[in-house]
Amino acid sequence: MHALFDIPADLAPLAAFLAERLQVVSRRFDDELASDLPPVAALCRHIERYKGKMLRPSLVLLSGLAAHPRAADLPPQAILGDEHTDVAAVCEMVHMATLVHDDVLDEAEVRRRGATINHLQGNEPAVILGDYLFASAYHLCARLQSPEPARAIARASAALCAGELLQLHHRNNHSLDEPTYDRIITLKTAELVAVAAELGAHVAGAAPASQAALARYARLVGEAFQIQDDILDLLGSVDVVGKSTGKDLEKGKLTLPLIHHLAHAEPLAALRTLEILRSIPGGDFRPGTDSTRILEAVEATGSVEYARSRARTRVADAKACLSALPASPARTLLAAMADAVVDRAY
Repeated sequence: MHALFDIPADLAPLAAFLAERLQVVSRRFDDELASDLPPVAALCRHIERYKGKMLRPSLVLLSGLAAHPRAADLPPQAILGDEHTDVAAVCEMVHMATLVHDDVLDEAEVRRRGATINHLQGNEPAVILGDYLFASAYHLCARLQSPEPARAIARASAALCAGELLQLHHRNNHSLDEPTYDRIITLKTAELVAVAAELGAHVAGAAPASQAALARYARLVGEAFQIQDDILDLLGSVDVVGKSTGKDLEKGKLTLPLIHHLAHAEPLAALRTLEILRSIPGGDFRPGTDSTRILEAVEATGSVEYARSRARTRVADAKACLSALPASPARTLLAAMADAVVDRAY
């Protein structure tokens, strides 16, 4: 959580407690993946560095605190128990599995400023490791008292796979429209984020209305997070972002800045951009020169700022959803998390 945003001084005690709980979640994650097979154990140790922002586990914990029926008179340690820890670990495992698989799809070489599994070991171990993470997540889910978390995680996992398949279907589709892009990011990113918040509230015994409000909040945050990720992939450098950049262009994935640019540029400017994009599959794309030309083009149409504004609108709508919850330090931190997803540079 600290990796995502700076904590206001008045919320430092709650932040310190959450940091401790996230360490517990991390240990539960590691324990679930433990293997007496040295090659498997080595791969699992390598992906420990993928635990970066811990957004989804943080949402599980904060949502539980914000929505618990007796949050006003119970200390945080009386609200967050083993079931919250398990659900948070499950959400992170599923997310980690998607990162490992995404690196295979994108042929990425860097993740969290370190080499990806596929770059080090090849695609086959990376694919199976992602499957191992998914299987471990469901093994842990199956031990929970209620079947609802397993059902919700399954729905979110199916949604994110459907989102990835939809995006793959539209590779090199230079007519991709904004509603289709919105559908892709909702499925592949925002649904798991929404489920993390919803389950945090569910495990805390929150009212259905509070669970729904937190799910709406987190879905919007997830969409804003993905838009910012796409902006960073276009504009960022690997040294700052900490992972391979430029992969959306390289893989023919149109994201919001380019979608807006192609829809609003003058015909000749749009044609020049299309010529560059069409050169990528044939290998005629020049990463330095052509990437610079694309960046200049999207800046000229205000398309990067448009994408940022769409992310900010989602954040504002997400924070409005929190008004359904009583005021509390946890609710304040949830609002700060929403702001942070569009302010980050990595």
